[in-house]
Amino acid sequence: MAARTLGSTGTRPPAARLHIDWTRCDGRGLCTELLPRELTRDRWGYPLATKSASRSDVGIGESSLDAANDAVALCPKLALTLIPTGKTG
Repeated sequence: MAARTLGSTGTRPPAARLHIDWTRCDGRGLCTELLPRELTRDRWGYPLATKSASRSDVGIGESSLDAANDAVALCPKLALTLIPTGKTG
C-alpha cells in the first residue's frame, strides 16, 4: 500500500469531489443523511457543505466514497455527480 501525502493544511486531500447541480436539486435531503460529515441542510432542506467554502463542490474523503456513490445513485432528481480527484492510492 502506498503512503499518502498530507496536504498543506495537514489533512488528506479529498478522494473525490461531489458536484451539486442546483438547477436539479429540490432539497429532498437524502444526500445529507448519507453524508452527515460533509453535508448539512439549510432551513429549506437544501444541502450545505460542512467544511467547504463552495456550495456546488464538496470534497469527499476516501472513507465516505461508498456513501457518496450511494447518494449519487439514489438522488431522485439526479442532481449529484461524483468526480474523482485522481489523488487516491
